[in-house]
Amino acid sequence: MTSRSANSTASFTARPRTTPEAGPQCFPGDTPGAPAPARAHKGDGPKPAGKTSFTDVFKVGEFRALWASQILSVGGDRLALVALTLLIYDRTRSPLLAAIAYAAGNVPYILGALFLSGLADRFGRRGVMVTCDLIRAALVIAMLIPGMSLYALIALLYVVTTVQPPFDAARSAVLGDILTGEKYAVGAATMQMTMRMLVVGGAAVGGLTVALVGARPALGIDAATFIASGVLVRAGLRARSAAASTSRPNGLSLLFAGIRLVFADKALRTLMLIGWLAAFYEIPEGIAAPYAGALHAGAVATGLVIATSQIGAVIFTPAFAKGIGPLRRLRWMGPMAALACGILVITAVRPGLVGSMVVFAVSGSFAIYQIAANTAFVQRVPNERRAQAFGVANAGLVVGQGVAFAVAGFACEFVPPATVVAVGGGVGAVIAIYLALRWRGMSPAVGRHSARHLARQVTLAGQSPVSVAD
Repeated sequence: MTSRSANSTASFTARPRTTPEAGPQCFPGDTPGAPAPARAHKGDGPKPAGKTSFTDVFKVGEFRALWASQILSVGGDRLALVALTLLIYDRTRSPLLAAIAYAAGNVPYILGALFLSGLADRFGRRGVMVTCDLIRAALVIAMLIPGMSLYALIALLYVVTTVQPPFDAARSAVLGDILTGEKYAVGAATMQMTMRMLVVGGAAVGGLTVALVGARPALGIDAATFIASGVLVRAGLRARSAAASTSRPNGLSLLFAGIRLVFADKALRTLMLIGWLAAFYEIPEGIAAPYAGALHAGAVATGLVIATSQIGAVIFTPAFAKGIGPLRRLRWMGPMAALACGILVITAVRPGLVGSMVVFAVSGSFAIYQIAANTAFVQRVPNERRAQAFGVANAGLVVGQGVAFAVAGFACEFVPPATVVAVGGGVGAVIAIYLALRWRGMSPAVGRHSARHLARQVTLAGQSPVSVAD
């Protein structure tokens, strides 16, 4: 798919379909005995229409509303987390309680992602988003009650975070309803870039807001952002019926159905695991403080380590999303994932702060392969199961990040942080190469299932190939 990763919110869309913007897509085994639909390689058929631009995406009113609601909702989430953490620390001077509050960025999210994300399939997605925003606004307003105990404040913050995953799942799923084909890829890239910038700047802006107006007024601002997000979604998105049947939802049944969906399908499983590789190449962010400390640098260097891990992706995402065709993105996905992890091995020679920043920026630049994984995932998942699939994928990513960061932090007690980053990157690169080879054997864009090969087969059969931008 950021305290939760920037990749998690736009991770992985409907069963392969044919639209004016996207040719039919098929993975081996979709229809036993039936030939795969052909897709022409560049130069094998009619020239495709012009490439989709960010302007084309922002011309879609529903996407503008969804994008603006993301800024408000994620910004509010970061603001609440920072404000309440600082408020608790100011009142108790207890690092433990402050850490418990900050852990709300991850722990409850996993539960919400697993058990509540499927609600966005069983109910209208616009309604789920609006409801989540209003619930979070009410909970944050409750935090403003004078005299509320610290433990009650932490509990409310945990509930606020638990309600976020169904909102994220509904937003990710409805993006596939609003945009299709290359517009979806560009739209998903826009959402990822926005999330990365919010991650980099969110904590700083949150801290500045608390410093200027105080923690309690900052919580009031946070509640207002959730209300504004709900209003935007309600006014800007059209109502759609529930994607799945109207049978009574059950958290456990939705969870197990989602797990079966993504793990039973070889292509979905591989795409999801490729997305989860973020846990390895984001290790520098998880141990940014000890890494900077080992370089005899301070808080500013810690911030630079975190920022440079994101800045490369922010710079190169536009070119990757709109300048490179979908088939080439799929071909590059595996090698880029391996490079995103493998480049971190350079830190074994301890390149210093500037050199480390360059390495982390390059790693983040290769991490934009997530756009290809996201788009392919979306094209593979049935619409009526899309939100639950997103929930499982995002929960797994958060768990993977938590485990990777914990192991890396523990290892830093015994070996230099630069060595920890190098080893983590090397392990991730090996896994990425294995997954890339698996994907090569099943992808319609590479290997024996390449578009050129399929187009040649259909041409020999006397059919007309479908033109797809490469």
